[in-house]
Order: sequence, then C-alpha cells, then structure tokens
Amino acid sequence: MRKSHRVVAAGAACALAGAALYGAGAATAGQSTANSTHEPYNIGQLVKDIDSYYGTAADSNGVYQASPDSPYAKDLADMDAAAKRYIDKAARKAHRHGEKPAVVFDIDDTLLLSLDYEKRYNYTYNPTTWNDYVNRADRPAVFGSPELVRYAESKGVEVFYNSGLSEAQRAAAVANLKKVGADVNLDADHMFLKDKANPPAYLSDCATAAAWNCTTVQYKSGTRKHIEDDLGYEIIANFGDQYSDLDGGYADRTYKLPNPTYFVS
Repeated sequence: MRKSHRVVAAGAACALAGAALYGAGAATAGQSTANSTHEPYNIGQLVKDIDSYYGTAADSNGVYQASPDSPYAKDLADMDAAAKRYIDKAARKAHRHGEKPAVVFDIDDTLLLSLDYEKRYNYTYNPTTWNDYVNRADRPAVFGSPELVRYAESKGVEVFYNSGLSEAQRAAAVANLKKVGADVNLDADHMFLKDKANPPAYLSDCATAAAWNCTTVQYKSGTRKHIEDDLGYEIIANFGDQYSDLDGGYADRTYKLPNPTYFVS
C-alpha cells in the first residue's frame, strides 16, 4: 500500500532549506480550518498552478511529464546541489571517525515521479489503479534523483530505500529504479518495503502478522532506527517528499522534496 490519506495539497511546494512559498500555497496560508468563513482556494485554479509549477505537458505518447525548465526542476536542482555538498562533507567526517555513513531515500515522488498518475486520475487515489501503474515500472525519474543516489555511493555512503510501497510491488520498484539509472543497492537488505503479512520484529510495537497499526512515521522512523541501531550505520541524510517520510528522528539531516499534489499524514 502506498499513499493513504491522500488529498490535493493546498500547501506550499517546498524544497527544504527555507524554500519560499509558491503560488497556491501562499494563497491558502491564512486558511486554517475547513469550516472557516473564508472561501477555500479554487481547486480549478490550484490545478493550473500545479501544472505551471511542474511545467506539465503530455508527450507524444500522451504521458504527462514535468518540464526540465520548470520551477519544480529548479527547486530540485537547488536542493540536490546543497545535498551533494553536505553529503561530501558529512561522509568524510564519518569516515574519519570510523562510522559507517548512510543515506535513506523514499521512492514515490522522491526517486520516481508519479505526475502522470496524478493528472490522469485527477489527483485522487485508488489502490487498484495505483497498483497497476506501479507494476508497469515505467515512471520517469524525479529530476536529479539517480545522480544523487550514485553520488552518495561514490562518496562511500551506503544507500538505503524506505518506501510505503508493498512487498508485492518490490519487483516493479526494482525494475523501475534500474530503468532510470538508480541501480544502487536494490537488494532486500537495502530496500525496505511494507510487509504487512510478515512485519519485521523491529516494528513489533505497532505491527504483528495479525494487525498492522503503524503510522507512516512509526514505520519509517522504526526502519531508520533499525538501520542505525541494528545494522550499525549513521544516517547522515534522509530524503522524502512527505514530512511523514522524515519525522521521527534517526537522521542527521532531512531533505523535503517538493510535492504539491497530495499529502500523507
């Protein structure tokens, strides 16, 4: 299972590190509750703003793509440049201290872009259509993500993946990441996916074979804790497009990628 609790995001498209509010986010910043007397931001205009942010256009096959010249691409490039500088510095420091540095990446809309799915299904989620989409294994890369994965590896940093995709979607995730050039540590020891039928012991506080009760934050932070405490790595950076990918600790620094299309609590 992937993005439960999905809504069209009216918040800012953030790239971390003090990114400015963009378009629709600024328009809704003062609206705090659904029963406010203020009219909410118009959803039709919001979709236009999202399209403008991504530079959305259908390619010759009718697949919606983001533009490499878009504000979205620029925000990613700025974040990637800052992340690479940090990884280089943090990796050298960790190695000097005899530590094993690691980075952790979410997958959906952190490494693989789901814009075509969001556009095609009008920013709604259905588990059947989503599973079919994932299993096609033809999502494009989030701009710069394969390069960032390979850069971390080149600095002697162990790459891990921490995703809300299900265990049944593992083969498709691996195939898609290979296709976009993020072919680093795609084995089961490095790619952590949700296995509700056989949850790992380190999630026993919220998940058993009889009942999965982990929130996104519990699942992802519990996995990072396992990487640090059980596997012996120091997570120097954690990358995700949702704050729930990042909350809960067990990472020296977090990087929030822009995603104005849905929200995962």
